[in-house]
Amino acid sequence: MQVLVLLEQLWPDKTLDAEALSRVYSRGLESSLQHYLCAVEDGNIAGFCSLSIKNNLWQAGYLAHIDELVVGKEKRGRGIGSALLNAIIQIAAEAGCSSVELDSAFHRSEAHRFYQKHGFENRAYLFSKSL
Repeated sequence: MQVLVLLEQLWPDKTLDAEALSRVYSRGLESSLQHYLCAVEDGNIAGFCSLSIKNNLWQAGYLAHIDELVVGKEKRGRGIGSALLNAIIQIAAEAGCSSVELDSAFHRSEAHRFYQKHGFENRAYLFSKSL
């Protein structure tokens, strides 16, 4: 799965379970509330983006969350990430979402500049707890 290679680049410190990711990926393909986009160049996946849509009281409507956005290391700086981001935002708008959010690790300062360049603002911290 070419997407797995990109996810390994996105999460280099995480051991990925290809079988579990394949199940989750397949489940997402079947869901009307998840969307996957791939940027393809020369028959290979150069970038990947995923979006989840949820009913949200804070937004009093639908909220879109970009779960993953990654472009292969050798393909960065060519506008692929911007194209994926713009396309996924369009999908969110067409689905009636009033807002698009994402989270990005503290150390990804280059990604933070990328998102700010595209109109995103840092408005919160993300807290998580493993179960």
